[in-house]
Amino acid sequence: MTDPDAPESVHLRIRREARGLLTWLREHPLGDWSREKWRTSQLFRIAGYALAALVAFNLLLWATVTRNLPSADSLLTYQPPLPTMVRGVNGEIVYSYARERRVQLRFVDLPKPLINAYLSAEDKTFWTHGGVDYTGLAGAVVDYVAKLGSGNRARGGSTITQQVAKNILIGNEYSVTRKLKEMILARRIESVLNKQQILELYLNEIPLGRQSFGVQAAARAYFNKDVAELQLHEAAFLAILPKAPETYGRAKYAEQALERRNWVLEQMVKNGYLDVATAAQAKSQPLGLQPRHADAYDPSVGYFVEEVRRRLIDKYGENAEDGPNSVYAGGLWVRTSLDPQLQKAAQDALRTGLMRYGGGRGWHGPVAHVDLDKDNWQSQLVTLNKSIDYQDWRIGMVVARSGSQATIGFADGKTAPLVGLPDAIKPGDLTAAAPQGNAWVVKVIPEVSGGMAVQDPRSGRVLAMQGGFDAGLGSFNRATQAMRQPGSTIKPFVYGTALDYGMTPSSEVLDGTFCVYQGASLGQKCFKNFDNRAGGGTHTMRWGLEQSRNLMTVRIANDTGMDHVVDTIGRVGIGKYPPYLSFALGAGETTVLQMTNAYAALANNGVQYEPSMIDYVQDRSGKVIWRADTRRCTTCNMAEWDGKPMPRMGTRGKQVMDPRTAYQVVHMLEGVVTRGTAVVLSDLGLPLFGKTGTTSGPTNVWFAGGSQDIVGAVYLGYDQPRSLGGYAQGGTFAAPIFKQLVQQTRNRWSSVPFVAPQGIHMVKVDRVTGKRVFGGTPGAEAKSSLIWEAFKQDSEAKRTTRQDELASQRDQLIAALRRGSAAKAKADEAGGESAGEGGASPPPIAADPSILNQ
Repeated sequence: MTDPDAPESVHLRIRREARGLLTWLREHPLGDWSREKWRTSQLFRIAGYALAALVAFNLLLWATVTRNLPSADSLLTYQPPLPTMVRGVNGEIVYSYARERRVQLRFVDLPKPLINAYLSAEDKTFWTHGGVDYTGLAGAVVDYVAKLGSGNRARGGSTITQQVAKNILIGNEYSVTRKLKEMILARRIESVLNKQQILELYLNEIPLGRQSFGVQAAARAYFNKDVAELQLHEAAFLAILPKAPETYGRAKYAEQALERRNWVLEQMVKNGYLDVATAAQAKSQPLGLQPRHADAYDPSVGYFVEEVRRRLIDKYGENAEDGPNSVYAGGLWVRTSLDPQLQKAAQDALRTGLMRYGGGRGWHGPVAHVDLDKDNWQSQLVTLNKSIDYQDWRIGMVVARSGSQATIGFADGKTAPLVGLPDAIKPGDLTAAAPQGNAWVVKVIPEVSGGMAVQDPRSGRVLAMQGGFDAGLGSFNRATQAMRQPGSTIKPFVYGTALDYGMTPSSEVLDGTFCVYQGASLGQKCFKNFDNRAGGGTHTMRWGLEQSRNLMTVRIANDTGMDHVVDTIGRVGIGKYPPYLSFALGAGETTVLQMTNAYAALANNGVQYEPSMIDYVQDRSGKVIWRADTRRCTTCNMAEWDGKPMPRMGTRGKQVMDPRTAYQVVHMLEGVVTRGTAVVLSDLGLPLFGKTGTTSGPTNVWFAGGSQDIVGAVYLGYDQPRSLGGYAQGGTFAAPIFKQLVQQTRNRWSSVPFVAPQGIHMVKVDRVTGKRVFGGTPGAEAKSSLIWEAFKQDSEAKRTTRQDELASQRDQLIAALRRGSAAKAKADEAGGESAGEGGASPPPIAADPSILNQ
């Protein structure tokens, strides 16, 4: 048994004392305090858990929603992407570079009925809420839960402020996260912008279908009106578009659109914006939607504005990420030198010339070809983006063919029978066609092409440019991008070089065989005239240029020095060529615009300007950020005249030719029009100068020339150079194109003759010999024997017709004296017979010593 006197176990003693303590605590008032302390600790523990959960939630919210939210302050300086607008020389808008329809309006420009319609349709508490309409949000949450998993999209419940956040700052992702971001940003936006600023942003940015953003662009897209011109029912229609912009604008959803529009009108009555009678009258109106249409710009400007677009993109970039002044987002205003009248005339003239040459030829192939998808041919056709603006022609796709029958489809989805089928045409081919009865007939676009440019020689401004048959068929611009041989249009600069080095228009040059030794491998090269004849006789430089004689040209170039010739050609901007004689006949390559600019230097007495198509560029706020004319005039804007001479701005042009030489060349080129290879222009009765050109083959035919005020150049040729046929010449195909341009714009061409610069003397000469004449008056006939010729001072023709007559008399006298001497000697040999007997002796002639000395 256990010893009662043994020491008690420590563990047992601790348990006993602990039980006793607990019993005491339950019986003592201090026990109540312990229980309260325990409850308090539990509360603190719960509060800690709640705080930790709140912190975790905020961290989660920050990580998933607010961490990368854009700043609402950015809306203070927000610049919406805007298209670039292009103006012509008269200040009118001729084109816009836009992938979306956008027009920015101020709040004061927005009509009250339109604002009220949008508020009634989208956010009736807009003026009173702080960015979030919690009542509408609760309804949206309920709708979201009800549609969860159904695949249907819940109604938004977003205020206008939230839609601004969505459209501008965070995008249109369908998720709870995006909705939370909207709410947070809406609260911030309301603290940064006032209500008018928010509404202005919303109505300028809301996507409304038909590629339109904002109410002004939508008004144009759906009704072809400005917002200020909208009627009440039209404004109500625009207000329904935010819900389904690509649906309500389609004809098959017209009933739904009408129902929704009338609902908006009812809401406007309910909100106090309309009375019942006015709303009822608006409800009775049809939708009145206009068919989809492209902006109504003159298609003739296509090549010109495309060249301007290329230059702007090189300077400022294409998209918003390229900089604030990009072409498709910067909202630039571009003033160009485009003259609509001259541009339309240039297009018509070139087309007529191309049709004159190639219009009657057979079908040479499709405009383009695709592997036909019968179920998706319309999209294929639209994607190719081919069009034509000529008479009643359209571009369509052959969608089916069976024997001699075929069907053509157009970009609007319509189809029709196609007749006049070429044997080679097949499904997938794009072709031009024109209506014929109940069908369409195949039309042939000329395979031959060409380019034309028109310029103001006194400023360098390009007034018109046509780079092919139609810009809708392709953007390749043959006026600026096609490198072609200029042929004889380069000859004036060869002759001009000769004039610089001492020759005159009356200098005589042999029109005869000219050969050069090219080395052991190439042997001897002999040049020929265009007609393949060796030539013959000596003629004046004027005659050689008027008749475009190759042999005279290469002889002049050789005598002057080809290094000097190519220096002149390079100085006027035609091209940089090696000093070979073939380049004196146009063997090098150049563009239509370069050749136009070179002739502009001739017309402007040797002063040449850089060819410019853009006068100046303004940013979206109207500030000029670039201009072609960089001259400064610090005293032009004085508030008051200071009494000093008026300011004079310096010239921008560069003197690339002696002004006297330039005028002499122009004066000779007037003869090309009067009686030379460009005589087809002579019946215009205007002071014109110019030169035709025909290259070997012939592969290109040219004309370049004009007046003191307007110059131009044009060529015809295949894109892949090949012979045009022996009958093709610059005078028969190219010059008539320029003639039509002048005829169509006759009011633009001055009848004032060319003005000679200082240092030019006009001398009366014989047209054929170039020799000076004192008597008679130059006639108005093209082939008058007497003409006025331009000479530099001290280079006038020294010989005269009177001298020629005296020289002839001297020669006759000498011949008579010789005959007399021979007769006398013969008589002496016969025995001294009397002159009166054997025959008549020559009558005595008084010899004037002065005759023999002249």
